[in-house]
Amino acid sequence: AAAAAEPAGGGGAGMEGDRLESPVTIKGIERELICPACKELFTHPLILPCQHNVCHKCVKEILFAFEDCFADGGSESSNQSSPRIKISSSSMDRIDRVSRSGIKRNSLTPRSSLFPCPGCQRDIDLGERGINGLFRNFTLETIVERYRQAARAAVAVMCDFCKPPPQESTKSCMDCSASYCNECFKIHHPWGTAKAQHEYVGPTTNFRPKVLMCPEHEMERVNMYCEICRRPVCHLCKLGGCHANHRVTTMSTAYKTLKEKLSKDIEYLISKENQVKAHITHLDLLLKETECNSERAKEEASQSFEKLSHVLEEKKSAALRAIENSKNLRLEKLQMQAEEYQGLLENNGLVGYAQEVLKETDPSCFVQTAKQLHLRIQKATESLKSFRPAAETTFEDFVVDIAKQEEILGDLCFHSNGLEIPEINEEQSRMYNKALISWERPGKTDSADIYVLEYHKLNREEESATWQEIKVCSKSKVISDLDDDSSYAFRVRGYKGSICSPWSREVILHTPPAPVFSFLFDDKCGYNSEHLLLNPRRTSVESRAGFPLLLGSERMQVGCYTTLDYIIGDTGIAKGKHFWAFHVEAYSYLVKVGVVSSNKIQKLFHNTHDVTSPRYEQDSGHDSGSEDAFFDSSQPFTLVTLGMKKFFIPMTPAAPKDPASRILPLPSCLGICLDCDKGKVGFYDAGRMKCLYECEVDCSGIMYPAFALMGGAAVHLEEAVTSKYGEYHGDI
Repeated sequence: AAAAAEPAGGGGAGMEGDRLESPVTIKGIERELICPACKELFTHPLILPCQHNVCHKCVKEILFAFEDCFADGGSESSNQSSPRIKISSSSMDRIDRVSRSGIKRNSLTPRSSLFPCPGCQRDIDLGERGINGLFRNFTLETIVERYRQAARAAVAVMCDFCKPPPQESTKSCMDCSASYCNECFKIHHPWGTAKAQHEYVGPTTNFRPKVLMCPEHEMERVNMYCEICRRPVCHLCKLGGCHANHRVTTMSTAYKTLKEKLSKDIEYLISKENQVKAHITHLDLLLKETECNSERAKEEASQSFEKLSHVLEEKKSAALRAIENSKNLRLEKLQMQAEEYQGLLENNGLVGYAQEVLKETDPSCFVQTAKQLHLRIQKATESLKSFRPAAETTFEDFVVDIAKQEEILGDLCFHSNGLEIPEINEEQSRMYNKALISWERPGKTDSADIYVLEYHKLNREEESATWQEIKVCSKSKVISDLDDDSSYAFRVRGYKGSICSPWSREVILHTPPAPVFSFLFDDKCGYNSEHLLLNPRRTSVESRAGFPLLLGSERMQVGCYTTLDYIIGDTGIAKGKHFWAFHVEAYSYLVKVGVVSSNKIQKLFHNTHDVTSPRYEQDSGHDSGSEDAFFDSSQPFTLVTLGMKKFFIPMTPAAPKDPASRILPLPSCLGICLDCDKGKVGFYDAGRMKCLYECEVDCSGIMYPAFALMGGAAVHLEEAVTSKYGEYHGDI
């Protein structure tokens, strides 16, 4: 219906078959005539830019709900005012999402340009005119009216002009927008008058204009069709409107082309009627098979849980039996011990017996009995001196540890072979001021509806770490509030309904050794605009090996004096520990990076020439021997050298003697960690957060990030991770 509506309305007001002809059979098309918002027959349907149709009233109600959501800051009652409209939960989720973005709108009238289409579940931009810029789908409206008439064949359309009782109408005038019986039609449309030329159709309550007017230019009729926007336009839209640069065609050509395509496609479908019926039969079998398989799956799931319950019952019974047996044994021991001590009382038990033995006067008989009795008395005496219960009263050994089992049962769900395991993309994932975790699906089939990202801090002291869980609707997530100088493990799994995929492989990422320090390149202090080129955001600097460098080299007849162009950060550090990262382009010939003190900046920029050849000394005039020359700690700044895809560790007494061991591959991302409190600066491989070189630095003044470039080179500051990385991407 939507496809047929595109070219319709540009010609006449009627459809073929609307005149006094036998009604067309339209049984079985109810599904195409139901509004996706209110789930009822269309009433004055509007064509959205996505080519779906929605009732005019539904569009207004959805937009009012949209505006209420912006005004109230939530969607709990957004669709409560109208029982007619049925906004899906996914549409309301999108409304919530846009409302949280902070967009402010006036809720007196539905002005929002974003419309959550209930047909395709996407946010559609209605443009500046909103509802007023949408076409009314008269073709679909007429088909709905014909369906209504077929559904209520016994209910006739009555004449609007008969005296009571009114007669049944026989025709309707599209110009007068009224229905007539034969007699009234002759009276109100006499021969020889202009009304006799009015267009009439069969009895209907659906009246539409004879000419479709442009919603942008209300006095102009549409006479062209925009192939880009797939909608009718007028000549003013083409001349100076939003369709000025779009490809358009005449309405008659579009009508003919689309009608031929639609007719051809319909003929093809009709010719495949037997195939369609076969598919329907197959689908009926699949429906029955699905019912049977679902019952079987329920039974199997029930059996699995019954088995699990049976195992738990057995474990429970065994545990209770063990506790009961231990209790009985302990009670028996304690009871015997109590009876023994009871015998130590006067005239009772062992003491009473011993007292009776003492009455024996015959030495031989006394000795015969007293020896064994004395041993028992001694044993009782020792027991009395070091009293100890015969059994423990606590049952700590019988505490059941179910922590791991609880975790396993918490993960108990349906595992599907069709739902692929997501993979965390380590190249796209980043650890900087925040953590950006990105993942991807190996395939595009059976994609998950939602993902669960879990992470925990790696701690040697804790044997079993607690995973923190986050539900994500996109394929990336920004995580804040992670500890500095720590390692975290991440894993992700996908969910599609109650089915989930197995966990992805765990990925371990390291946070920076200190809080991230944000700054831009300073374009004022010492900045040489002739040699260096800054981007507008001042996050990248480039040195070009051009004509000025050649002129500078031409003036030098001896030695290897060349100019280093310095640039510093626009923000300084007075105290604390800070970290920043940057990228050095692989083609860079020479770059120096590090820190400089505020009281030495002037000396830095006035030192216009730097000896890049370590074998030449200006003072001595002879070879100094680079292999034996150590890093000069008296320099006004602390820099390390990069270039030609290499990282050069400075020569220090603690550095390796072998020059080759001081040359490392240049990491893709470098980091600098400055600790003003301890007076140390470290240079890191920011990708792995591994320290490559560390030295002491004088932090008596305010410290600034410093960079020096020569020849063809470029440095790009690492971009901070912001919440925009966690926005919805619309690919789920």
